[in-house]
Amino acid sequence: MRSKRPPLLLRIAACAIVTTAFADARTPAAAQTNPLWTEVEVKNYLPHMTVPEVQRFLERSDMVLIPVASLEQHGLHLPIGTDYINGVEQAKLIAQEVDVLVAPILLPGQSPYHMGFEGTITLPSTLVQEVYVEAVKSLINHGFKRFLIMNAHGGNRAITTFIVDRINQETAGIAVDLGAASAPFRDRAMAATAPVPDRTVLDRHGGTPETSSSLYLMPTLVDMEAAEPATVSMPDHLEAMLPEVLAGDPTALTVFLAEGLKDASTGKGTSSSEMSSTGVWGTRDPSEATLERGRTMTRVFVDAAVGFVRRWNEIRPPS
Repeated sequence: MRSKRPPLLLRIAACAIVTTAFADARTPAAAQTNPLWTEVEVKNYLPHMTVPEVQRFLERSDMVLIPVASLEQHGLHLPIGTDYINGVEQAKLIAQEVDVLVAPILLPGQSPYHMGFEGTITLPSTLVQEVYVEAVKSLINHGFKRFLIMNAHGGNRAITTFIVDRINQETAGIAVDLGAASAPFRDRAMAATAPVPDRTVLDRHGGTPETSSSLYLMPTLVDMEAAEPATVSMPDHLEAMLPEVLAGDPTALTVFLAEGLKDASTGKGTSSSEMSSTGVWGTRDPSEATLERGRTMTRVFVDAAVGFVRRWNEIRPPS
């Protein structure tokens, strides 16, 4: 049975109760006048920190974790900010276990292939790069030296690679792609605990993996009542390739993704609005997603990231 998203006022009230319970002396609950205020202070999260707190952090660590996200459609049941919110929440969880400064910089990324759905915001890849590199230069100026660039949106993969390379080539900073760097730690954990991917149906953008993660990371923003299977169509040659993609053929997947989900202006016929009735790129019902699956996937990634950071600190301690 699909869960129903609670009414807005109930969600606000629930968050307010949590806020009141955890409010500290610096922000007493009685002093709060904004009825929409729901945030609780999070350790090592730059937007919540004061200058003295950043100064004290620099005495312990020189490492910054920067999510690279997007503002784009995620079907009928997930919010436009899914990639941004999930990415930041994952980063916060990592920062509770190791000393990394979480510094979200920009909400939108590169998402031109989702522009057929209202609410998507896309920026040129060169502009996205420039914003992140300039932000890193600011942090270097304050004494930070090491940067974990975490891609929270598949379409930013190439951009993330360029950001990492530009930091390493153009600044005094040292950067790595957290997804790639943590992969050896993640692969071992996934083999033991993560769900085995279903090789029988297409289940990608906005599908059960992303919905499951969202149920764990941002539960009040998931509207499972609205989730429904998408009607998906694609060019004949991609349709013919799909069985090999689902079977795990790496060459087929590489070629499939080189053409799939591309801007309508390219003429490939593979933008999300051209291929999907709901914006979800998959035929599995998103309502099959589960909170437990999301918890497991998140835990695997967080543990892998923490493992990499600890190993990096062993090899090159903060200076």
